[in-house]
Formats: sequence, C-alpha cells, structure tokens
Amino acid sequence: MEKKYFDPSSSVAPIGIVALEGARELAKKIEYYLLGWAKEAGCECKTFMIDNVCPRFQSGDSKGMITETVRGYDLYFIVDVGNYSITYDYFGGKNRMSPDDHYQDLKRLIQAASGKAHRINVVMPLLYGGRQHRRSYRESLDCAYALQELQSMGVNNIVTFDAHDPRVMNAIPLLGFDNLMPTYQVLKEMFKDLPEQKFDKDHFMVISPDEGALNRNMYYASTLGCDLGMYYKRRDYSRVVNGRNPIVAHEYLGESMEGKTVFVSDDIIASGESMLDIAYKAKAAGADKFLCYATFTIFTAGLEKFDKAYEDGVIDGVFGSNLTYLMPELQDRPWFHEVDCSKFAAYYISALNHDVSIGTLVDSHAKISALIETRNAQ
Repeated sequence: MEKKYFDPSSSVAPIGIVALEGARELAKKIEYYLLGWAKEAGCECKTFMIDNVCPRFQSGDSKGMITETVRGYDLYFIVDVGNYSITYDYFGGKNRMSPDDHYQDLKRLIQAASGKAHRINVVMPLLYGGRQHRRSYRESLDCAYALQELQSMGVNNIVTFDAHDPRVMNAIPLLGFDNLMPTYQVLKEMFKDLPEQKFDKDHFMVISPDEGALNRNMYYASTLGCDLGMYYKRRDYSRVVNGRNPIVAHEYLGESMEGKTVFVSDDIIASGESMLDIAYKAKAAGADKFLCYATFTIFTAGLEKFDKAYEDGVIDGVFGSNLTYLMPELQDRPWFHEVDCSKFAAYYISALNHDVSIGTLVDSHAKISALIETRNAQ
C-alpha cells in the first residue's frame, strides 16, 4: 500500500475510533500506526480516539455515551466480544462481561452516535456468534441475525478476522463484509521466532485439524510448497453433550509425518482438547516437532494441560494473535508466540477511509512470496 493512501487530506471523512472497553489496548496499537502515517503525510494529529463510556445502573441496566462530537466522522467501532477480563458490579458481586454484553454495548454506542456520523464501520475481530453459524435442529442463528441487526442500525462496513465460517456473510449480501486472514503475519512471526526451522517439503508439513479448517491450512501448504494432511473428527451422533455431538476420535488422512515439523492452523483454541489430541497423535506418528496457530487463543480450560504437553515435548510452540484478549499468564509462557495484527488492522482502516482497494489485504500472496524468498535467501 502506498503512502498516499495514508494522507488525511484525501480521506472520505476524518477518522474517529470508538474503542469499546474490552478492545482499547488493541485500538491504541492500531492508532499508533495511523498517527505515524498521518505524521508522514504532514498532518499532526494528536489522537483519533472518540471518548465513550457504557456506565451501568445499580440494577444492572446500562447505556452508551459518546462524550464528544462525531458529526461528519468516519467512525470505526472496535469491539472484542471475547474479552472476559472486563467485570462490572451487579447486586454486590462481580460479573464478567460475556460476548452478549460486549455486543449489547456495541449497539448502545452505535445508537449514541445518533446518525450524525458520515459512515459507521465495525471492526470485530472475533465475530459475535460466529461458532453458531448454521442450523441443524430448532436452533438460533445468532451470527446471521446479529449481522442483519447491525445492518438495520446503519452500519456500512463490517470487518472480522478468520471467521469460523465466512459464508455467514450471505446473511447480509448488500453490506460491506470483509474477512481478513493474517497468514502473512503468522508466517512472518514464525520465520522470526524459529530461525533454525526449515520450511521445505522435506522438513515441514501442514495438517488440518478438521474438514472445516481445510481451506486455511491448504493455503499455508500451497504457499510453502509442502505436503498437506488432514484429521477428521469421528463423532457420536447418538448423543449430545454441551450442545454438540461429542468427538470419539481424530482420524488421519495424509502423508507420513515421520521426522517432520507438523504445523496445524485453526481459527480458535477454546479448551484446546482437540489441538492437544492431534499433537499427541502427531508425536506418536513420528513427528519431530509440533507447532500450531489459532487466531483466537482463549484457553477456556486453563493452561495446565499445555504446560504439561510442552514439558513432555509434545508441543513445541503455540502461535496466537492479539486480536482478542490474551491472559497475562499466557503471554509469559515459553511456548506461546504472540502474532501482532494491529498494523494489519490499521492498513484496513486506512484503506477503507480513503476508499481504495483492499485486495492486497484480502489476498496477501505477493507479500508472502516475497517473505519466503527473503527467508530462503538467508
């Protein structure tokens, strides 16, 4: 992307960033790049942040307040629905904010803008309701309905990262919806943190953890020119546990992993049970190292099992983005590698604000090829 795209004088409207409480750390990192580019263009901007707050009444009810003007701004609401570290007082106790709470606050603040903004855009890295993306029985379709609700509220563009199922965009065919994949950022971090690792076909292979993640892993394998394998989840369809048919076993299809570094990419590590199961199976099949990446590493069951797997030599590294909340303990783990995607998000905001193509952001093949060439030349 050329520097002229960062010129505030050619933007469609002044940028205003409305960062919800759970996403302010990410928003500050995004703003850092936007301010730097504005300065390069000769514009001394102090901040793009728009002050906002969602106070709660003693009953637990809340409201959204934007405490400065937004008239004529190109607003970017940044929300992290996965940030469970935010709490609020409720009847003498502390409640953790759930995805529902974060999404409700987003709607409150969009209402608070009162239709005065030039344009409303939502940056929601972890897509609300994204795991409930299809109907099998008499079930709700949370993600599709939420997208339609945002459309009805006047939102013009929605950007998310590594959606669990990007086909959910079919719910809003006339609205701007972009699903960005941080593949380049992941490979860049891997190349930096693993200087001795060889990424050729003889030493490295990519494994998809299930059929749903096949496309993202196929992209890694095709780009690196290495073999691709796949696990499929054999489920017990005779019963339902926690709303899902339980996994009986992971079955493998593909070339031998003997002596190779195995890399597995997925959109989310929740409890991590599936990823660990694959790691143990890969090591049992002769894999030399096991690396994995998830855009959203939330570790709902804690870190102890991954600690043990690392100590036992089963996993060698876990890569995760900073697009959702990362617990401090996770960031301190020797096996965890943080992938910073704030500059990637800033590129998107700048491109959208200047009404220029985001094609190179959606498809970063050229940048990845250049990165691999540089790596191979070392």
